[in-house]
Amino acid sequence: MHTEEETSHRADVQDEPAALESSYRRRLKTFDLPVSRMAWAGAMALFGLALVLRLWGLGGIDELIFDETYYVKDGYALTQEGVEMSWPDDQDDVFESGDVDSYEDTASYVVHPPLGKWLIGLGMMVLGADNPVGWRISTAVLGAVAVPMLAFIARRLFRSTTVGLIAGLLLAVDGLAIVHSRTSLLDPFVMFFALAAFGALLIDRDRFREHLAVQAARLHTSATVAPPLGISGGLRPWRLTAGVLLGMSCSVKWSGLYFLAVFGIMTVLWDWWARRTIAQRRWLLGGLVRDAIPAFFATVGTAVVVYLASWSGWFASSVGYNRHLAEQDGASTGNGVLDSLLSFWLYHRQAYEFHIGLDSEHPYEANPLGWPLMLRPTNFYYRTYEYGEHGCSVAECASHVLSVGNPLIWWLGTVAVLVTLVIAIVRFDGRAWAALAGIAAGYLPWLMYMDRTIFTFYAIAFEPWLLMCLAYVLGLVIGPSGSDGERRLAGGLFTGSLLVLIVLVSAFFWPIWSGEVIDLEQWRFRMWLPSWT
Repeated sequence: MHTEEETSHRADVQDEPAALESSYRRRLKTFDLPVSRMAWAGAMALFGLALVLRLWGLGGIDELIFDETYYVKDGYALTQEGVEMSWPDDQDDVFESGDVDSYEDTASYVVHPPLGKWLIGLGMMVLGADNPVGWRISTAVLGAVAVPMLAFIARRLFRSTTVGLIAGLLLAVDGLAIVHSRTSLLDPFVMFFALAAFGALLIDRDRFREHLAVQAARLHTSATVAPPLGISGGLRPWRLTAGVLLGMSCSVKWSGLYFLAVFGIMTVLWDWWARRTIAQRRWLLGGLVRDAIPAFFATVGTAVVVYLASWSGWFASSVGYNRHLAEQDGASTGNGVLDSLLSFWLYHRQAYEFHIGLDSEHPYEANPLGWPLMLRPTNFYYRTYEYGEHGCSVAECASHVLSVGNPLIWWLGTVAVLVTLVIAIVRFDGRAWAALAGIAAGYLPWLMYMDRTIFTFYAIAFEPWLLMCLAYVLGLVIGPSGSDGERRLAGGLFTGSLLVLIVLVSAFFWPIWSGEVIDLEQWRFRMWLPSWT
Protein backbone atom coordinates (compact mmCIF):
# COMPACT_ATOMS: atom_id res chain seq x y z
CA MET A 1 0.00 0.00 0.00
CA HIS A 2 1.13 3.55 -0.69
CA THR A 3 0.90 6.38 1.75
CA GLU A 4 -1.17 9.44 0.89
CA GLU A 5 2.05 11.43 0.49
CA GLU A 6 3.49 8.90 -2.01
CA THR A 7 0.24 8.86 -4.00
CA SER A 8 0.23 12.67 -4.14
CA HIS A 9 3.88 12.72 -5.24
CA ARG A 10 3.19 10.26 -8.07
CA ALA A 11 0.24 12.34 -9.23
CA ASP A 12 2.43 15.46 -9.26
CA VAL A 13 5.07 13.64 -11.34
CA GLN A 14 2.42 12.42 -13.77
CA ASP A 15 0.96 15.91 -14.06
CA GLU A 16 4.34 17.58 -14.57
CA PRO A 17 4.65 16.88 -18.34
CA ALA A 18 1.16 18.22 -18.95
CA ALA A 19 1.82 21.27 -16.79
CA LEU A 20 5.11 21.97 -18.53
CA GLU A 21 3.55 21.53 -21.94
CA SER A 22 0.76 23.91 -20.96
CA SER A 23 3.35 26.41 -19.78
CA TYR A 24 5.27 26.21 -23.05
CA ARG A 25 2.04 26.58 -25.01
CA ARG A 26 1.19 29.77 -23.13
CA ARG A 27 4.65 31.19 -23.72
CA LEU A 28 4.50 30.30 -27.41
CA LYS A 29 0.91 31.54 -27.71
CA THR A 30 -0.25 28.35 -29.40
CA PHE A 31 -3.82 28.63 -28.15
CA ASP A 32 -6.36 28.69 -30.94
CA LEU A 33 -10.07 29.32 -31.29
CA PRO A 34 -12.15 26.29 -32.20
CA VAL A 35 -14.05 26.94 -35.42
CA SER A 36 -17.49 27.66 -34.03
CA ARG A 37 -20.81 27.46 -35.81
CA MET A 38 -20.94 31.25 -35.75
CA ALA A 39 -17.59 31.48 -37.54
CA TRP A 40 -18.66 28.99 -40.21
CA ALA A 41 -22.08 30.55 -40.65
CA GLY A 42 -20.62 34.05 -40.88
CA ALA A 43 -17.94 33.02 -43.37
CA MET A 44 -20.44 31.18 -45.56
CA ALA A 45 -22.83 34.15 -45.47
CA LEU A 46 -19.99 36.40 -46.61
CA PHE A 47 -19.13 33.91 -49.34
CA GLY A 48 -22.71 34.00 -50.57
CA LEU A 49 -22.70 37.80 -50.57
CA ALA A 50 -19.38 37.86 -52.44
CA LEU A 51 -20.66 35.41 -55.05
CA VAL A 52 -23.76 37.50 -55.72
CA LEU A 53 -21.77 40.71 -56.09
CA ARG A 54 -19.29 39.04 -58.43
CA LEU A 55 -21.63 36.95 -60.57
CA TRP A 56 -24.61 39.29 -60.88
CA GLY A 57 -24.68 40.57 -64.47
CA LEU A 58 -21.15 39.27 -65.05
CA GLY A 59 -21.74 39.00 -68.80
CA GLY A 60 -23.66 42.27 -69.06
CA ILE A 61 -20.71 43.92 -70.79
CA ASP A 62 -20.09 41.75 -73.84
CA GLU A 63 -16.90 43.56 -74.84
CA LEU A 64 -13.30 42.85 -73.91
CA ILE A 65 -12.58 45.66 -71.47
CA PHE A 66 -9.22 47.16 -70.56
CA ASP A 67 -6.45 44.50 -70.57
CA GLU A 68 -8.90 41.68 -71.19
CA THR A 69 -7.97 42.28 -74.79
CA TYR A 70 -4.65 40.57 -74.01
CA TYR A 71 -5.40 38.05 -71.28
CA VAL A 72 -8.68 36.60 -72.52
CA LYS A 73 -7.33 35.98 -76.00
CA ASP A 74 -4.04 34.67 -74.58
CA GLY A 75 -5.98 32.38 -72.25
CA TYR A 76 -7.98 30.96 -75.11
CA ALA A 77 -4.90 30.43 -77.31
CA LEU A 78 -3.17 28.62 -74.44
CA THR A 79 -6.00 26.12 -74.20
CA GLN A 80 -5.75 25.48 -77.94
CA GLU A 81 -2.03 25.62 -78.68
CA GLY A 82 -0.27 25.47 -75.31
CA VAL A 83 1.29 28.91 -75.88
CA GLU A 84 0.03 32.44 -76.46
CA MET A 85 -0.52 33.15 -80.16
CA SER A 86 -0.49 36.39 -82.15
CA TRP A 87 -3.75 37.97 -83.22
CA PRO A 88 -4.44 40.33 -86.14
CA ASP A 89 -4.77 44.01 -85.30
CA ASP A 90 -8.17 45.29 -84.19
CA GLN A 91 -9.39 41.75 -83.59
CA ASP A 92 -11.52 42.39 -80.50
CA ASP A 93 -14.75 42.85 -82.45
CA VAL A 94 -14.15 39.58 -84.28
CA PHE A 95 -13.45 37.67 -81.06
CA GLU A 96 -16.47 39.21 -79.33
CA SER A 97 -18.69 38.14 -82.21
CA GLY A 98 -17.80 34.50 -81.53
CA ASP A 99 -15.05 33.95 -84.10
CA VAL A 100 -12.54 32.93 -81.45
CA ASP A 101 -10.21 30.87 -83.65
CA SER A 102 -8.95 33.78 -85.69
CA TYR A 103 -5.46 33.86 -84.16
CA GLU A 104 -2.41 33.64 -86.40
CA ASP A 105 0.04 30.74 -86.72
CA THR A 106 2.88 32.57 -84.95
CA ALA A 107 3.40 32.87 -81.22
CA SER A 108 2.91 36.13 -79.38
CA TYR A 109 5.53 37.99 -77.37
CA VAL A 110 4.29 38.02 -73.76
CA VAL A 111 5.96 39.48 -70.68
CA HIS A 112 3.93 37.76 -67.97
CA PRO A 113 4.06 34.07 -66.99
CA PRO A 114 1.19 31.89 -68.19
CA LEU A 115 -0.60 30.56 -65.10
CA GLY A 116 -3.14 33.38 -64.74
CA LYS A 117 -3.98 33.14 -68.44
CA TRP A 118 -4.36 29.37 -68.09
CA LEU A 119 -6.92 29.96 -65.35
CA ILE A 120 -8.80 32.42 -67.54
CA GLY A 121 -8.69 29.85 -70.34
CA LEU A 122 -10.05 27.20 -68.01
CA GLY A 123 -13.18 29.29 -67.50
CA MET A 124 -13.65 29.47 -71.26
CA MET A 125 -13.17 25.72 -71.55
CA VAL A 126 -16.07 25.26 -69.12
CA LEU A 127 -18.49 27.96 -70.33
CA GLY A 128 -17.27 28.74 -73.83
CA ALA A 129 -14.95 31.33 -75.33
CA ASP A 130 -17.88 33.05 -77.04
CA ASN A 131 -19.49 33.79 -73.68
CA PRO A 132 -18.48 36.89 -71.66
CA VAL A 133 -19.23 34.96 -68.47
CA GLY A 134 -16.74 32.35 -69.64
CA TRP A 135 -14.10 35.05 -70.00
CA ARG A 136 -14.54 36.18 -66.38
CA ILE A 137 -15.82 33.23 -64.38
CA SER A 138 -12.39 32.22 -63.06
CA THR A 139 -11.63 35.61 -61.52
CA ALA A 140 -15.19 35.85 -60.19
CA VAL A 141 -15.11 32.50 -58.40
CA LEU A 142 -11.64 32.91 -56.95
CA GLY A 143 -12.47 36.48 -55.94
CA ALA A 144 -15.47 35.16 -54.00
CA VAL A 145 -13.47 32.32 -52.43
CA ALA A 146 -10.90 34.88 -51.22
CA VAL A 147 -13.55 36.41 -48.93
CA PRO A 148 -14.11 33.48 -46.51
CA MET A 149 -10.43 32.61 -46.86
CA LEU A 150 -9.50 36.08 -45.59
CA ALA A 151 -12.07 35.76 -42.79
CA PHE A 152 -10.50 32.53 -41.51
CA ILE A 153 -6.93 33.79 -41.96
CA ALA A 154 -7.59 37.03 -40.06
CA ARG A 155 -9.42 35.00 -37.39
CA ARG A 156 -6.40 32.75 -36.93
CA LEU A 157 -3.93 35.64 -36.92
CA PHE A 158 -5.80 37.80 -34.41
CA ARG A 159 -7.53 34.95 -32.51
CA SER A 160 -10.85 36.75 -32.96
CA THR A 161 -13.91 35.64 -34.90
CA THR A 162 -15.15 39.23 -34.90
CA VAL A 163 -11.99 40.60 -36.50
CA GLY A 164 -12.00 37.79 -39.06
CA LEU A 165 -15.60 38.41 -40.12
CA ILE A 166 -15.03 42.17 -40.32
CA ALA A 167 -12.06 41.62 -42.66
CA GLY A 168 -14.11 39.23 -44.80
CA LEU A 169 -17.01 41.68 -45.01
CA LEU A 170 -14.73 44.51 -46.09
CA LEU A 171 -13.27 42.40 -48.92
CA ALA A 172 -16.73 41.23 -49.98
CA VAL A 173 -18.08 44.76 -50.51
CA ASP A 174 -15.01 46.72 -51.59
CA GLY A 175 -15.03 48.10 -55.09
CA LEU A 176 -11.44 47.32 -56.05
CA ALA A 177 -11.98 43.66 -55.17
CA ILE A 178 -15.38 43.56 -56.90
CA VAL A 179 -14.12 45.14 -60.13
CA HIS A 180 -11.11 42.82 -60.27
CA SER A 181 -13.34 39.82 -59.67
CA ARG A 182 -15.56 40.88 -62.57
CA THR A 183 -12.69 41.50 -64.99
CA SER A 184 -10.16 39.01 -66.37
CA LEU A 185 -6.87 40.50 -65.30
CA LEU A 186 -3.86 38.82 -63.69
CA ASP A 187 -3.50 40.79 -60.47
CA PRO A 188 -6.42 39.16 -58.59
CA PHE A 189 -4.72 35.78 -59.07
CA VAL A 190 -1.50 37.17 -57.58
CA MET A 191 -3.52 38.31 -54.56
CA PHE A 192 -5.39 35.02 -54.21
CA PHE A 193 -2.33 32.78 -54.21
CA ALA A 194 -0.30 35.13 -51.98
CA LEU A 195 -3.16 35.26 -49.45
CA ALA A 196 -3.53 31.48 -49.51
CA ALA A 197 0.23 31.12 -48.95
CA PHE A 198 0.03 33.51 -46.00
CA GLY A 199 -2.71 31.35 -44.50
CA ALA A 200 -0.66 28.19 -45.02
CA LEU A 201 2.32 29.78 -43.26
CA LEU A 202 0.10 30.77 -40.35
CA ILE A 203 -1.01 27.16 -39.95
CA ASP A 204 2.61 26.04 -40.24
CA ARG A 205 3.60 28.52 -37.53
CA ASP A 206 0.96 27.23 -35.13
CA ARG A 207 1.74 23.56 -35.81
CA PHE A 208 5.46 24.22 -35.32
CA ARG A 209 4.87 25.95 -31.98
CA GLU A 210 2.67 23.09 -30.78
CA HIS A 211 5.42 20.65 -31.78
CA LEU A 212 8.04 22.68 -29.90
CA ALA A 213 5.87 22.84 -26.77
CA VAL A 214 5.35 19.06 -26.70
CA GLN A 215 8.98 18.17 -27.42
CA ALA A 216 10.41 20.73 -24.98
CA ALA A 217 8.19 19.39 -22.18
CA ARG A 218 9.25 15.80 -22.91
CA LEU A 219 12.93 16.69 -22.86
CA HIS A 220 12.55 18.54 -19.58
CA THR A 221 10.63 15.84 -17.74
CA SER A 222 12.82 13.00 -19.01
CA ALA A 223 16.00 14.90 -18.13
CA THR A 224 17.25 14.19 -21.64
CA VAL A 225 20.00 16.40 -22.97
CA ALA A 226 18.69 18.47 -25.86
CA PRO A 227 20.38 18.01 -29.25
CA PRO A 228 23.18 20.53 -29.90
CA LEU A 229 21.06 22.42 -32.43
CA GLY A 230 17.83 22.14 -30.51
CA ILE A 231 14.58 20.34 -31.19
CA SER A 232 13.89 19.18 -34.72
CA GLY A 233 11.06 21.00 -36.42
CA GLY A 234 9.64 17.78 -37.82
CA LEU A 235 7.74 17.48 -41.05
CA ARG A 236 6.18 20.75 -42.17
CA PRO A 237 3.74 20.10 -45.01
CA TRP A 238 2.04 23.48 -44.66
CA ARG A 239 5.32 25.26 -45.37
CA LEU A 240 5.69 23.15 -48.50
CA THR A 241 2.11 24.06 -49.44
CA ALA A 242 3.01 27.72 -49.02
CA GLY A 243 5.94 27.20 -51.38
CA VAL A 244 3.60 25.78 -54.02
CA LEU A 245 1.18 28.67 -53.61
CA LEU A 246 3.92 31.30 -53.73
CA GLY A 247 5.27 29.63 -56.84
CA MET A 248 1.79 29.91 -58.35
CA SER A 249 1.68 33.60 -57.46
CA CYS A 250 5.03 34.13 -59.22
CA SER A 251 3.70 32.09 -62.16
CA VAL A 252 0.97 34.70 -62.66
CA LYS A 253 3.14 37.83 -62.43
CA TRP A 254 6.70 38.41 -61.30
CA SER A 255 5.42 40.68 -58.53
CA GLY A 256 4.70 37.44 -56.67
CA LEU A 257 8.47 37.31 -56.02
CA TYR A 258 8.10 40.07 -53.44
CA PHE A 259 5.63 37.95 -51.47
CA LEU A 260 7.97 34.98 -51.73
CA ALA A 261 10.85 37.02 -50.30
CA VAL A 262 8.95 38.78 -47.51
CA PHE A 263 6.96 35.75 -46.41
CA GLY A 264 10.10 33.61 -46.48
CA ILE A 265 11.79 36.02 -44.06
CA MET A 266 8.63 36.23 -41.95
CA THR A 267 8.32 32.47 -41.42
CA VAL A 268 11.98 32.15 -40.41
CA LEU A 269 11.65 35.02 -37.92
CA TRP A 270 8.61 33.26 -36.44
CA ASP A 271 10.72 30.13 -35.94
CA TRP A 272 13.59 32.01 -34.32
CA TRP A 273 11.20 33.76 -31.97
CA ALA A 274 9.66 30.42 -30.94
CA ARG A 275 13.02 28.79 -30.25
CA ARG A 276 14.20 31.79 -28.26
CA THR A 277 10.94 31.85 -26.28
CA ILE A 278 11.45 28.30 -25.00
CA ALA A 279 15.00 29.29 -23.96
CA GLN A 280 16.66 26.95 -26.42
CA ARG A 281 20.43 27.22 -26.35
CA ARG A 282 21.96 28.30 -29.64
CA TRP A 283 18.49 29.24 -30.85
CA LEU A 284 19.92 31.41 -33.62
CA LEU A 285 22.22 28.73 -35.02
CA GLY A 286 19.66 26.00 -34.42
CA GLY A 287 16.97 28.02 -36.17
CA LEU A 288 19.30 28.66 -39.08
CA VAL A 289 20.19 25.00 -39.60
CA ARG A 290 16.93 23.32 -38.63
CA ASP A 291 14.45 25.93 -39.90
CA ALA A 292 15.85 28.62 -42.18
CA ILE A 293 17.79 26.44 -44.61
CA PRO A 294 14.98 23.86 -44.96
CA ALA A 295 12.54 26.77 -45.31
CA PHE A 296 14.51 28.10 -48.26
CA PHE A 297 14.21 24.81 -50.12
CA ALA A 298 10.57 24.33 -49.08
CA THR A 299 9.51 27.77 -50.27
CA VAL A 300 11.99 29.08 -52.85
CA GLY A 301 12.94 25.64 -54.18
CA THR A 302 9.34 24.55 -54.51
CA ALA A 303 8.36 27.88 -56.04
CA VAL A 304 11.04 27.49 -58.72
CA VAL A 305 9.74 24.02 -59.63
CA VAL A 306 6.16 25.31 -59.81
CA TYR A 307 7.23 28.28 -61.91
CA LEU A 308 9.05 26.09 -64.42
CA ALA A 309 6.07 23.73 -64.56
CA SER A 310 3.78 26.64 -65.41
CA TRP A 311 5.81 27.11 -68.61
CA SER A 312 5.44 23.47 -69.64
CA GLY A 313 3.36 24.44 -72.67
CA TRP A 314 6.16 26.69 -73.88
CA PHE A 315 8.81 23.97 -73.34
CA ALA A 316 6.66 21.38 -75.15
CA SER A 317 5.92 23.73 -78.05
CA SER A 318 7.98 24.22 -81.17
CA VAL A 319 6.36 27.58 -81.96
CA GLY A 320 6.52 29.32 -78.58
CA TYR A 321 7.89 32.85 -78.77
CA ASN A 322 11.70 32.82 -78.46
CA ARG A 323 11.53 29.05 -78.07
CA HIS A 324 14.81 28.68 -79.99
CA LEU A 325 16.39 31.98 -79.01
CA ALA A 326 19.69 30.35 -77.96
CA GLU A 327 20.21 28.94 -81.44
CA GLN A 328 19.16 32.21 -83.07
CA ASP A 329 21.66 34.17 -80.95
CA GLY A 330 24.45 31.72 -81.73
CA ALA A 331 24.60 30.52 -78.13
CA SER A 332 23.54 26.95 -78.76
CA THR A 333 25.25 24.25 -76.71
CA GLY A 334 24.15 21.38 -78.93
CA ASN A 335 22.18 19.88 -76.04
CA GLY A 336 18.40 20.17 -76.49
CA VAL A 337 17.58 20.47 -72.79
CA LEU A 338 20.32 23.02 -72.09
CA ASP A 339 19.38 25.01 -75.17
CA SER A 340 15.76 25.12 -74.02
CA LEU A 341 16.77 26.38 -70.58
CA LEU A 342 19.16 28.92 -72.11
CA SER A 343 16.44 30.18 -74.47
CA PHE A 344 14.12 30.38 -71.47
CA TRP A 345 16.67 32.49 -69.60
CA LEU A 346 17.33 34.80 -72.54
CA TYR A 347 13.59 35.27 -73.04
CA HIS A 348 13.18 36.22 -69.37
CA ARG A 349 16.02 38.70 -69.64
CA GLN A 350 14.22 40.36 -72.54
CA ALA A 351 10.99 40.49 -70.54
CA TYR A 352 12.80 42.00 -67.55
CA GLU A 353 14.29 44.73 -69.75
CA PHE A 354 10.81 45.45 -71.07
CA HIS A 355 9.38 45.81 -67.56
CA ILE A 356 12.07 48.11 -66.20
CA GLY A 357 11.98 50.23 -69.36
CA LEU A 358 8.19 50.69 -69.44
CA ASP A 359 7.80 54.46 -69.21
CA SER A 360 5.35 55.33 -71.99
CA GLU A 361 2.66 57.78 -70.91
CA HIS A 362 -0.83 56.53 -70.11
CA PRO A 363 -3.83 58.66 -69.12
CA TYR A 364 -4.49 56.52 -66.04
CA GLU A 365 -0.97 55.92 -64.79
CA ALA A 366 -0.75 56.64 -61.07
CA ASN A 367 2.04 57.32 -58.61
CA PRO A 368 2.01 54.56 -55.97
CA LEU A 369 2.04 57.17 -53.19
CA GLY A 370 -1.57 57.88 -54.08
CA TRP A 371 -2.77 54.26 -54.34
CA PRO A 372 -3.97 53.82 -50.74
CA LEU A 373 -6.09 56.97 -51.05
CA MET A 374 -7.46 56.00 -54.47
CA LEU A 375 -6.35 59.32 -55.92
CA ARG A 376 -6.16 58.09 -59.52
CA PRO A 377 -8.13 54.86 -60.04
CA THR A 378 -7.94 53.08 -63.38
CA ASN A 379 -10.76 53.41 -65.87
CA PHE A 380 -11.58 49.95 -67.23
CA TYR A 381 -14.62 50.80 -69.36
CA TYR A 382 -16.72 53.87 -70.20
CA ARG A 383 -19.56 54.42 -72.65
CA THR A 384 -22.15 57.18 -73.03
CA TYR A 385 -25.66 56.65 -74.39
CA GLU A 386 -28.56 58.82 -75.44
CA TYR A 387 -32.23 58.29 -74.72
CA GLY A 388 -33.44 54.89 -75.88
CA GLU A 389 -29.99 53.32 -76.23
CA HIS A 390 -29.12 50.35 -73.99
CA GLY A 391 -32.01 51.07 -71.65
CA CYS A 392 -31.20 54.75 -71.19
CA SER A 393 -34.44 56.46 -70.07
CA VAL A 394 -33.13 60.03 -69.82
CA ALA A 395 -31.40 62.40 -72.19
CA GLU A 396 -27.87 61.14 -71.43
CA CYS A 397 -26.57 58.05 -69.65
CA ALA A 398 -23.22 56.53 -68.81
CA SER A 399 -21.91 53.01 -68.28
CA HIS A 400 -18.67 52.94 -66.34
CA VAL A 401 -16.36 50.37 -64.76
CA LEU A 402 -13.96 52.27 -62.53
CA SER A 403 -11.55 50.27 -60.41
CA VAL A 404 -11.91 52.51 -57.39
CA GLY A 405 -12.15 51.08 -53.92
CA ASN A 406 -14.83 52.05 -51.43
CA PRO A 407 -13.43 55.41 -50.26
CA LEU A 408 -14.31 54.79 -46.60
CA ILE A 409 -12.53 51.44 -46.63
CA TRP A 410 -9.38 52.73 -48.26
CA TRP A 411 -9.13 56.07 -46.47
CA LEU A 412 -9.78 54.51 -43.07
CA GLY A 413 -7.62 51.54 -44.03
CA THR A 414 -4.68 53.84 -44.73
CA VAL A 415 -5.04 55.36 -41.26
CA ALA A 416 -5.38 51.86 -39.79
CA VAL A 417 -2.12 50.77 -41.41
CA LEU A 418 -0.32 53.67 -39.72
CA VAL A 419 -1.96 52.81 -36.38
CA THR A 420 -1.00 49.16 -36.83
CA LEU A 421 2.59 50.19 -37.53
CA VAL A 422 2.70 52.23 -34.30
CA ILE A 423 1.27 49.31 -32.32
CA ALA A 424 3.75 46.93 -33.93
CA ILE A 425 6.66 49.14 -32.88
CA VAL A 426 5.46 50.21 -29.43
CA ARG A 427 3.96 46.91 -28.27
CA PHE A 428 6.07 44.70 -30.52
CA ASP A 429 2.84 42.97 -31.49
CA GLY A 430 3.63 40.04 -33.77
CA ARG A 431 0.09 40.03 -35.15
CA ALA A 432 0.49 43.60 -36.32
CA TRP A 433 3.87 42.87 -37.91
CA ALA A 434 2.38 39.88 -39.77
CA ALA A 435 -0.46 42.01 -41.15
CA LEU A 436 2.05 44.62 -42.27
CA ALA A 437 4.17 41.96 -44.00
CA GLY A 438 1.64 41.64 -46.82
CA ILE A 439 1.68 45.39 -47.37
CA ALA A 440 5.47 45.39 -47.35
CA ALA A 441 5.44 42.71 -50.07
CA GLY A 442 2.60 44.00 -52.20
CA TYR A 443 3.05 47.75 -51.95
CA LEU A 444 6.47 48.98 -50.83
CA PRO A 445 8.43 47.56 -53.81
CA TRP A 446 6.42 49.76 -56.18
CA LEU A 447 7.86 52.84 -54.51
CA MET A 448 11.14 51.97 -56.24
CA TYR A 449 9.46 52.24 -59.65
CA MET A 450 7.71 55.59 -59.45
CA ASP A 451 9.24 56.60 -62.78
CA ARG A 452 7.60 53.63 -64.52
CA THR A 453 4.11 53.38 -66.03
CA ILE A 454 2.15 51.76 -63.19
CA PHE A 455 -1.47 51.81 -62.10
CA THR A 456 -3.61 51.95 -58.98
CA PHE A 457 -5.31 48.66 -59.80
CA TYR A 458 -2.09 46.87 -58.78
CA ALA A 459 -3.17 47.63 -55.21
CA ILE A 460 -5.47 44.59 -55.26
CA ALA A 461 -2.38 42.47 -54.49
CA PHE A 462 -1.97 43.89 -50.97
CA GLU A 463 -5.60 44.79 -50.25
CA PRO A 464 -6.31 41.81 -47.92
CA TRP A 465 -3.55 42.96 -45.56
CA LEU A 466 -4.79 46.55 -45.55
CA LEU A 467 -8.22 45.17 -44.62
CA MET A 468 -6.68 43.04 -41.88
CA CYS A 469 -5.13 46.18 -40.41
CA LEU A 470 -8.48 47.97 -40.53
CA ALA A 471 -10.30 45.01 -38.99
CA TYR A 472 -7.60 44.77 -36.30
CA VAL A 473 -8.00 48.42 -35.34
CA LEU A 474 -11.80 48.09 -35.29
CA GLY A 475 -11.36 45.05 -33.06
CA LEU A 476 -9.33 47.21 -30.68
CA VAL A 477 -12.12 49.79 -30.72
CA ILE A 478 -14.62 47.10 -29.69
CA GLY A 479 -12.26 45.83 -27.01
CA PRO A 480 -11.33 42.33 -25.83
CA SER A 481 -14.02 39.94 -24.61
CA GLY A 482 -13.03 40.40 -20.98
CA SER A 483 -13.15 44.19 -21.00
CA ASP A 484 -15.79 46.46 -19.46
CA GLY A 485 -19.28 45.74 -20.81
CA GLU A 486 -20.17 49.39 -21.38
CA ARG A 487 -16.94 49.98 -23.25
CA ARG A 488 -17.60 46.94 -25.49
CA LEU A 489 -21.16 48.08 -26.09
CA ALA A 490 -20.03 51.56 -27.14
CA GLY A 491 -17.22 50.16 -29.29
CA GLY A 492 -19.52 47.60 -30.85
CA LEU A 493 -22.18 50.21 -31.68
CA PHE A 494 -19.60 52.51 -33.23
CA THR A 495 -18.00 49.72 -35.29
CA GLY A 496 -21.37 48.31 -36.33
CA SER A 497 -22.59 51.74 -37.43
CA LEU A 498 -19.37 52.30 -39.39
CA LEU A 499 -19.73 48.94 -41.15
CA VAL A 500 -23.34 49.72 -42.07
CA LEU A 501 -22.19 53.05 -43.52
CA ILE A 502 -19.44 51.27 -45.49
CA VAL A 503 -21.98 48.83 -46.95
CA LEU A 504 -24.27 51.72 -47.91
CA VAL A 505 -21.39 53.52 -49.63
CA SER A 506 -20.63 50.31 -51.56
CA ALA A 507 -24.27 50.13 -52.64
CA PHE A 508 -24.02 53.73 -53.82
CA PHE A 509 -20.91 52.98 -55.91
CA TRP A 510 -22.18 49.65 -57.28
CA PRO A 511 -23.29 51.16 -60.67
CA ILE A 512 -19.76 52.34 -61.51
CA TRP A 513 -18.25 49.01 -60.43
CA SER A 514 -20.61 46.89 -62.53
CA GLY A 515 -21.02 49.00 -65.66
CA GLU A 516 -24.70 49.67 -65.01
CA VAL A 517 -26.30 52.20 -67.37
CA ILE A 518 -27.26 55.21 -65.21
CA ASP A 519 -28.28 58.83 -65.62
CA LEU A 520 -25.22 60.92 -66.46
CA GLU A 521 -26.06 63.23 -63.55
CA GLN A 522 -26.08 60.23 -61.20
CA TRP A 523 -22.71 59.24 -62.60
CA ARG A 524 -21.33 62.69 -61.75
CA PHE A 525 -22.51 62.30 -58.14
CA ARG A 526 -20.18 59.30 -57.87
CA MET A 527 -17.10 61.13 -59.11
CA TRP A 528 -16.01 62.31 -55.67
CA LEU A 529 -12.59 63.53 -56.80
CA PRO A 530 -11.72 65.37 -60.04
CA SER A 531 -8.95 62.84 -60.65
CA TRP A 532 -11.51 60.03 -60.97
CA THR A 533 -12.76 61.23 -64.35
